[in-house]
Amino acid sequence: MEKVFDSVLKTIGKTPMVQLDRLKAAWKLEGTLLAKLENLNPGSSKKDRIALRMIEEAESSGELEPGQPVVELTSGNTGTGLAIVCAVKGYPFIAVMSKGNSMERARMMRALGAEVILVDQAVGSPPGQVSGQDLDLVEERTQKIVQKLGAFRADQFRLEGNIRAHEYGTGEEIWEQTEGCLDGFVDFVGTGGSFAGCSKALKKHNPEIRCYLLEPTSCPWLAKREVTNPNHRIQGGGYSRDLPFVDPSLVTEYLTVTDEEAIEGARALAQHEGIFGGFSTGAHVSAAARLLEGQEKGSTLVFLVCDSGLKYVSTDLYL
Repeated sequence: MEKVFDSVLKTIGKTPMVQLDRLKAAWKLEGTLLAKLENLNPGSSKKDRIALRMIEEAESSGELEPGQPVVELTSGNTGTGLAIVCAVKGYPFIAVMSKGNSMERARMMRALGAEVILVDQAVGSPPGQVSGQDLDLVEERTQKIVQKLGAFRADQFRLEGNIRAHEYGTGEEIWEQTEGCLDGFVDFVGTGGSFAGCSKALKKHNPEIRCYLLEPTSCPWLAKREVTNPNHRIQGGGYSRDLPFVDPSLVTEYLTVTDEEAIEGARALAQHEGIFGGFSTGAHVSAAARLLEGQEKGSTLVFLVCDSGLKYVSTDLYL
């Protein structure tokens, strides 16, 4: 039993890992799949790690002063993490989010004391499918709010606390939990922070570890292939935009996954392993399985369960 902590912030990180032998048998895969349960963080996502790191680094540098408002754009997970951190530390928090994201996350942030500002989607964007254009509109509104309030911007796309949270936290935990016995890491790209941080950490220990970056099939922007449709259903990433955190030298190969593959992966993970993840987690499952059927047959691959399926019950992910 752990000791009694003085705040919920002490429970962020150190998440468990599960070997997916039931899924492996059901899909007849050769190799090992390991899932790191980031959905067990207090805000039910990996983003709790970066929220805490960004706020603590800003406090240390003096960029964030006591009582100063904190503002950030979010698809919901970083905002939830920031809402938790700000609630404990006493900062007013304002989350700015596209109406294309699932409403469970807006309600969760409000329940945690955040003010949530919802931004209309770009003309032609389908509900539930947030594109780079939609994110640009959220960014524009976020900048105006920061300027108006003199707020601290917890910018998850630019503050390197995002990378450091995963480099010195998540990635090191993966290495320790696997005792260095892994061949590859698979990650769907949102800000690029978890991919960059985990890849850096793992490659410091073993440069031969292969790191696969996932994008939606319709918009493989970072792979420099044709974007046929910027809209997709894998919420929280695939925004068809350049990402400063993604160092191409860390990328072994760019992979793509369809909406349908992401949904199939999430449902299979829930049904065979009892692990309830969201769209991006399902993308990890399908891409990792495809690798074990091909070039990584017999290998050990690790992926993150990025967040909880409970954040998508208003969508068709689990219909």
